[in-house]
Amino acid sequence: MCLPGGGQGMQRHSTMTISFLSGILFVLVFAVVVLIHEFGHFLVARLFGVEVEEFGIGIPPRILTLFHWKGTAFTLNWLPFGGFVRPKGENDPSVPGGLAASPAGVRLAVLLAGPVMNLLLGVLVYSILFSQIGIPDFDHLVISEVDPNSPAASAGIREGDIVLKAAGQMVHTPDELREIILAHLDQPLPLTVEREGEIIELTATPSSKRPEEIGALGIVMGYPLVPPPSWLSTLPISVDATIQQAYTLVALPARILRGTASPEEGRLIGLKGIWDIFRQAVGRDVESRAVSAAATGEEPTHFTLNLIAMLTITLGVFNLVPLPALDGGRILFVLPEIVFRKRVPPRFENVVHAIGLALLLALMLYINVMDFINPAQITLP
Repeated sequence: MCLPGGGQGMQRHSTMTISFLSGILFVLVFAVVVLIHEFGHFLVARLFGVEVEEFGIGIPPRILTLFHWKGTAFTLNWLPFGGFVRPKGENDPSVPGGLAASPAGVRLAVLLAGPVMNLLLGVLVYSILFSQIGIPDFDHLVISEVDPNSPAASAGIREGDIVLKAAGQMVHTPDELREIILAHLDQPLPLTVEREGEIIELTATPSSKRPEEIGALGIVMGYPLVPPPSWLSTLPISVDATIQQAYTLVALPARILRGTASPEEGRLIGLKGIWDIFRQAVGRDVESRAVSAAATGEEPTHFTLNLIAMLTITLGVFNLVPLPALDGGRILFVLPEIVFRKRVPPRFENVVHAIGLALLLALMLYINVMDFINPAQITLP
């Protein structure tokens, strides 16, 4: 028997389930990403003999003290977003065994440890991702997409074709093929491709009249993904992916100034903005797995893992920005001491960081309010 509205009820139930799952994962991921950062500070501080008074899980007020270990109180706090580390004598060099009383090199190592741990977590997450989707096979240049109204489509080029030669030359990279295409604009271009084990000769004519973003031939090139022989084999490409993501973040302001990236791309988002993207990612992944389970042949997506990697890398890079109160701002005060052997007066440094913290909190408040007033329009592909 079919009940009226039954399908809509199931859809609402599914949406609620995904929202609940997204909420749990969001809190856990956010907490882990921040705690890994703080654990980096804690680990290196203890390694160099700097005493740590408290390692807090969550944000105060405190619920309870979990345990004590080597003079450090491990506490559980009410707000579940992240955590904190409270080194002894963090801002007072007169406190023996404290952070501020430590040599400049030790302070630099402790400050760098948090962002470095975030980047290492990014490598780990990417390695898990590549273990699932495979690693690029750089020995084969594959056509990953063909514009249906393009010279490539007219020539019979198909998605999945492996490009062996262009104009009689062996090609191994997208840049090599792109150069040959540009050298043969509006001219017949012989291509040798492999399709399902068969070698096929084709001829296409790249058009100079096509928009640059579409391409003269109308193809998207890439490398096929193959299962990695071991987890360790994913590490080199995971390190490269982490470096590339970090570089993209660092280069973004310059790209906006040059006009090669829109201001919307560089817009800062708060918890709600991150939550909106996270909910999309989890929903798309759950949906793709349901489709994959139905034996459609489509591969499941991995938006959530990719987003987690981006979050931890962003936190690491952002904390290295040389602004007061951030790790990068504190590093900025340590470097002159290392170079010139003369310390910036601690009282002056503390005032600068206090002002910086107030401004940073105001900026965070503004960003989070804008998330509600004018939400960022971010849609996953």
